[in-house]
Amino acid sequence: MRWLKDSQMPGRMLMAGCCLTALLAAVLPAFCEVPRRTRAGELKVIQLPEPNKSGAVSLETAINMRRSVQQFADAPLSFAQIGQLAWAGQGITDKQQGLRAVPSAGDLYPIELYLVTPEGVFVYNSEGHSLKQISSLDLRKQLSSAASGLGPVEDAACDIVIAGSVRKIAPKYGNKAQKFMLLEAGQVAGNIQLQAVSLGLASMPVSDFETRNVARVCELPAEFEPLLIVCVGHPFVQQKSQDQAQSAVQITKKAILIVPAARFADVELFETQRILNEAGIASVVASSKIGVIQGAFGGIVASEITLDSLKVEDYEAVVFIGGPGAADYFNNLAVLRIAREASARNKVIAAISAAPMILANAGVLRGIRATGLPQQREQMKKTGAQFTGSTVEHDGLIITASDSSVAVQFARAIVVALKERQSKLDKTPTK
Repeated sequence: MRWLKDSQMPGRMLMAGCCLTALLAAVLPAFCEVPRRTRAGELKVIQLPEPNKSGAVSLETAINMRRSVQQFADAPLSFAQIGQLAWAGQGITDKQQGLRAVPSAGDLYPIELYLVTPEGVFVYNSEGHSLKQISSLDLRKQLSSAASGLGPVEDAACDIVIAGSVRKIAPKYGNKAQKFMLLEAGQVAGNIQLQAVSLGLASMPVSDFETRNVARVCELPAEFEPLLIVCVGHPFVQQKSQDQAQSAVQITKKAILIVPAARFADVELFETQRILNEAGIASVVASSKIGVIQGAFGGIVASEITLDSLKVEDYEAVVFIGGPGAADYFNNLAVLRIAREASARNKVIAAISAAPMILANAGVLRGIRATGLPQQREQMKKTGAQFTGSTVEHDGLIITASDSSVAVQFARAIVVALKERQSKLDKTPTK
């Protein structure tokens, strides 16, 4: 009876389907490009520190210093730095109105940020300024494979994937939705790269990638697509070869950088270190404590010497780094001693932004052309300084600078002063 045979077909098809499903479940994982994720119960939500909204680097300086780089140093970013980058791209800037760091057509905000780091993959929550962990695996290599194997993607400390959902704005803007979403993504990327500069970091935008593979790495929801990747990390400093090092003229053995124990100006420190290093000058960080200290923008540096144990005679240059925390040193006896002793020993002395006030209080700026923060003008003049208000002042062995925007010029002036001092020492006849 034919109808009985036909009635058995659904059951047979169901059994075949189950077998096929089981086979695929066993085989497909072997071909999957992305490693298996950690169980959801083990994933974290990280509350980020409040973003800094009053940076020391001017917009013009950040624009001038922004460059795309091909290499990053092998050093991690702190969650404070990652949070600052995410806030610059999609952070809330007005909680009452719900406004973000970039404008959005119709206030619909179709952009989400996914951050691929050595600690895993995270999605940024703008409202809570937090990170929700999606994976606890380091998937930068897989992300690099999806981007034609680009080295910067794998080497960067943080790859920020800018993803967008055209469906969120299509009902209102129709065929214009795609254009509006892409324009918004571009603004987000620009903000992130300028914020990276202000943190003393380097960045590189990447647009050549396989959309599906990037979406798989980041586990993007179906309605989202990756639009751009911004790689961010510490800048790579090319080490000189042994022959270059031997042929280079050694200006000085070391410079000591006096850094506030908290909230130092990141750009001032890192740019000064970079310029000195390029000139063949070793630099050592000193502070009121030993160990890791954090800058106003989340940058981290290790203090090797305490102020009390510092011997000025061991260094040819004494450099005072500014930032909000520098006020703690204005009347610090150990710091004032260092400044006075450096002056007495004819060392190169330099101070930037808030730090020239230390030199003024130490009495080493009497009759010296100097500059610093505009609000310190009258106080510095009372100590005998000839306050000029210039961006950088170089008077003899003393260099002062107005703010973080001129950190590079400040550091170069230190190098020039060291050369001049060395030249005079070479010409001085020995007795």
